[in-house]
Amino acid sequence: MDIIDMARASGLTVILDGRIGREEYQSVCGSVSALQRFAASLRLCAAHQHASAPHRSSAASVFGRLRRRISRLARIAGAMATPSRRMSRLVHRRQK
Repeated sequence: MDIIDMARASGLTVILDGRIGREEYQSVCGSVSALQRFAASLRLCAAHQHASAPHRSSAASVFGRLRRRISRLARIAGAMATPSRRMSRLVHRRQK
């Protein structure tokens, strides 16, 4: 759901203040209770997105970032980065 639609659904009033080129400038006004409903709907939406996101272990994400960084640095240096799993398979094939 769009944040502007969420604001309207919460009871806030969205006003178009102006338009310059393609950019629109809007204001939002309303009561404190409407603001509280808006904050609650944002929390609910964020919790729903977090619950539906695939869970990965922090170690897996750290190693994934490290692997990507090494690959990027190797490309910059002109070398060809190969993951260690591939290298071990290549070494085993050559030894046979």
